[in-house]
Amino acid sequence: MKSIVIISSITVLLLSFKQPKKPQSKIDSSPQASINRGVAVYRKECMSCHQADGGGVPHLNPPLSENTDVLGDKKKIISIVLKGMEDRIPLDGEYYSNSMASHAHLSNLEIADVLTYIRASFGNKASAVTPAEVALVRGGKKK
Repeated sequence: MKSIVIISSITVLLLSFKQPKKPQSKIDSSPQASINRGVAVYRKECMSCHQADGGGVPHLNPPLSENTDVLGDKKKIISIVLKGMEDRIPLDGEYYSNSMASHAHLSNLEIADVLTYIRASFGNKASAVTPAEVALVRGGKKK
């Protein structure tokens, strides 16, 4: 009987102490970390059309290097990634006619990462894209 009281007391005592919460792993938001994550997204989602070097395919898929849409307004390039593109479009004096599928299935972080990678690679030197900017274009959704 005495041992049951002691064990119960110890159990109550142990349960009364709050376990410290494990720190949640925070996603590194630095541009370099975003670029590093963006490489994997690019290889999986973009490389088959835009090629390993970002050079695209003449008259089908536009190059990503020194592309005014890539380097310009972030909202436009985010929108293209989210919605895709069906039109035959002129870009920097050339026409490209291959459709681009919507990539709305990607998370805001994945889109921000891949666009940050593209805007900092292939000879490009443009600012990073944030998940908040993607969410804004997506319509405020935190996907």
